[in-house]
Amino acid sequence: MSSNAARVAGRHFLQIPGPTPVPDRILRAMDMPTIDHRGPEFQKLGKRVLDGMKSIFKTANPVIIYPASGTGAWEAALANVLSPGDKVLMFETGHFATLWKNMAIKLGLKPDFIASDWRIGADAAAIEAKLREDKNHEIKAVCVVHNETSTGCISLIPEVRKAIDAAGHPALLLVDTISSLASIDFRHDEWGVDVTVSGSQKGLMLPPGLSFNALSPKALAAAKKSTMPKLFWSWEEMIPHNEKGYFPYTPGTNLLYGLAEAIDMLHEEGLENVFARHDRHAEATRRAVRAWGLEVLCREPKYYSSSLTAVMMPEGHDADAFREKTLNHFDMSLGTGLTKLSGKVFRIGHLGDTNDLTILGALSGVEMGLSIAGVPHKKGGGQAAMDYLTECASGALRAAA
Repeated sequence: MSSNAARVAGRHFLQIPGPTPVPDRILRAMDMPTIDHRGPEFQKLGKRVLDGMKSIFKTANPVIIYPASGTGAWEAALANVLSPGDKVLMFETGHFATLWKNMAIKLGLKPDFIASDWRIGADAAAIEAKLREDKNHEIKAVCVVHNETSTGCISLIPEVRKAIDAAGHPALLLVDTISSLASIDFRHDEWGVDVTVSGSQKGLMLPPGLSFNALSPKALAAAKKSTMPKLFWSWEEMIPHNEKGYFPYTPGTNLLYGLAEAIDMLHEEGLENVFARHDRHAEATRRAVRAWGLEVLCREPKYYSSSLTAVMMPEGHDADAFREKTLNHFDMSLGTGLTKLSGKVFRIGHLGDTNDLTILGALSGVEMGLSIAGVPHKKGGGQAAMDYLTECASGALRAAA
């Protein structure tokens, strides 16, 4: 069916912090006939992805895969280890931490939500103080967003783990890695995380539709005591089937083909190289922002995200008007400001299957968009990023010589 709209040449720049562009190789892997999800061919696929995802989470323990968005994995994490009326400690890193808190309330839990200005990651000292006050150990879980997609701030999970241990508190540690898994270093076992939540549409380079819970033995033990109603999300339902390579209900078969390919691609590049690439593109982006004379929303460098950068607009200028002009003129989508940041920030995604030239193209588009939209800024952001990436490439050549 034809459209009256004029064709736009070239590829669309999808520079939002997820969903991210899906590589051709993964699209081809998904382009398969749907098979019998109870048959031996599927069993091989099931075992391949269930085992493969352990390597991405860096765990020796079970990883559950749901045909759902990340929101589903949030609910699964809470529903499997907690019971109605349980207290949970959460930190207000931004929009998504707030949504997780709202979900906890809907499920009949009692969240203690530590407030912040959305410009830092979770404050481990504040978490430790709250846990020390909880002499009766009424808090059953600490819930933290590793990479807050709305703000571009990470939380330092090893520091949070140390805070829980220093307080001598038995609370479970639940971590959302939806916009950090396979983009920013994360170590489920080593960092003592009990449930890690994630989704398919960001660092894993897939379309939306799969979500994950990585588990610990402590979480599995807590699940046996949970009285929260659940069936679709139940680990108890999942694990016996998963052990044989199957699922208790119809899985997202073709997405699993793509997931298997994504796991292979990540290991072919090497996870440490994947993380270094994301670090490099994040630093190039921040250098561009500083060269423009604009401000990064994340206030403290130790919390800088390597998945995205949120940029504050000058007073009196609307981020969404700028985003609209950039889309219309340069066919590039940038992330919007969410809830209390609406109109105040735009977000540049630099995660997933992205290379140096893609980032330079995106930053050039931002700089042109700022000019078209009449946003006060200095020139040279794209050049600052180019200089940094050239320096990195030259250093890599010297190291290889």
